[in-house]
Amino acid sequence: MWLNTYSRFFKTTIACSGLLFAPAILPVIHAQEQNVVVINPTDSPADIVRKAANVIPSQRQFNWQRQELTAFLHYGVNTYTGREWGDGKESPAIFNPTDLDADQWIRELKAAGFKCAILTCKHHDGFCLWPSAYTEHSVKHSPWKNGKGDVVREVSDACRKYGMEFGVYLSPWDRNSPLYGTKEYNDFFVKQLTELLTQYGKVSEVWFDGACGEGANGKKQEYDFVRWYELIRKLQPEAVIAVMGPDVRWVGTETGRGREMEWSVVPKDNLDQDAIAKNSQQEVLTAPVGDMMGQDLGSRKKIEKAKSLIWYPAEIDVSIRPGWFYHEDQDSKVKSPKELMDIYFTSVGMNGVLLLNLPPNKEGKLSEADIRSLRGFRQLYVNTFTDNLLAKAKVTCAVSEGKGRNVIDDNYDTSVRPKMKDGKAVFQFKLKKPATFNVLSVQEDIRKGQRVEKFSLEVKDAKGNWKKVTGGTTVGHKRLLKFPVETAKEVRLIISEVRAVPAISEIGLYRLRD
Repeated sequence: MWLNTYSRFFKTTIACSGLLFAPAILPVIHAQEQNVVVINPTDSPADIVRKAANVIPSQRQFNWQRQELTAFLHYGVNTYTGREWGDGKESPAIFNPTDLDADQWIRELKAAGFKCAILTCKHHDGFCLWPSAYTEHSVKHSPWKNGKGDVVREVSDACRKYGMEFGVYLSPWDRNSPLYGTKEYNDFFVKQLTELLTQYGKVSEVWFDGACGEGANGKKQEYDFVRWYELIRKLQPEAVIAVMGPDVRWVGTETGRGREMEWSVVPKDNLDQDAIAKNSQQEVLTAPVGDMMGQDLGSRKKIEKAKSLIWYPAEIDVSIRPGWFYHEDQDSKVKSPKELMDIYFTSVGMNGVLLLNLPPNKEGKLSEADIRSLRGFRQLYVNTFTDNLLAKAKVTCAVSEGKGRNVIDDNYDTSVRPKMKDGKAVFQFKLKKPATFNVLSVQEDIRKGQRVEKFSLEVKDAKGNWKKVTGGTTVGHKRLLKFPVETAKEVRLIISEVRAVPAISEIGLYRLRD
């Protein structure tokens, strides 16, 4: 859909909005936000690494990361035209679902383990799924419920009913509005954003993309992102702003795959040190500048010349279908449960949050094909991750804080700081009887920083020799590794490179079956 054209829009967006990556300073107490640090010209490489190790997420970023699974609901006039991008000339009359059931959408997502649903309240075509007071291009002029319907209301109500978080997508690009391309459009956009942020209860994520094309008058818009960010912080202070925003970044592809080395701490090279010094008691709200799509964003080499560092985690998006809106001819092309499980490993299991798109159909429901795959994925997940094979193991580890068993107590809030001997830490596990496994899970308590740079898993074979079976670089919130099936009674996790003593929250071994 939109992000596969993101790269070509990236430069266009910068041209459209000089403010997109410009610093904005908001009056938030600095002590509450420790997700930015300034690098001084006199800092040594060791100083920079130490500072990087102590950057932590804001509370809203931490809450977002803990969700792991979020859903996108692409729905609107494109559902009925068969297009991916509308032109803004569609008649509201084509939006006429015969049995819209937002309760079904959210019920199925909740049952599958998803924690948040983001609705495309307005896509590039400008058609609003709520009766906006500021445009006639909305559901109030559709035959659905005689113009009295409100999809945003039904989805937000269903989220509250099922204990799900609710998010909104409001396209900055509006191909219908005659104001697009003028200064007045930013006022118009703020008014619509205010409607969404004040009329539907708590919003946990506000999602912007970078699309910046021509409007109905043939002009492009200079987006006032800073003003939007300020409004969101004022009206929904707990909401993260993604992915053209300061809290969450786009991973860089639409494949559902993150990086083998995914650092949440990355350079933020547009901070002015004098400005920071003058505003040391304030949060700096700005999106980082520079390469956010390469394979290495935060290694020691990448941060050594940074002016500042920020906690800026990755959201990893993919659609369950080839397209982002529903198309009947794609019913046979829905990703299988196994494919979704693979995506879980390469998104959540690579220190990211998965944003999976499930588009409602013309009837106004999630299709049976999508539901079958979603339910199948959940069953695979439960079969794999319900029981940690290390849960009853004897744990041996020299610790400086916490207890060794904290890493197998299924409680993220209890972590362990190991003693580092010669720069290494070893967690050794002895089971009562041999276990068969092929998945390793490791988690850091990111509230204490992201610090692991290299780790490995070893098993003791029948001859009493230790052999390495898998290994990785970064951990962060969660790292999952698959490897050929092993059977062993004793295993050990070796952390061999760190930026500082890490806080290890959970370690697990599991069996993933084909």
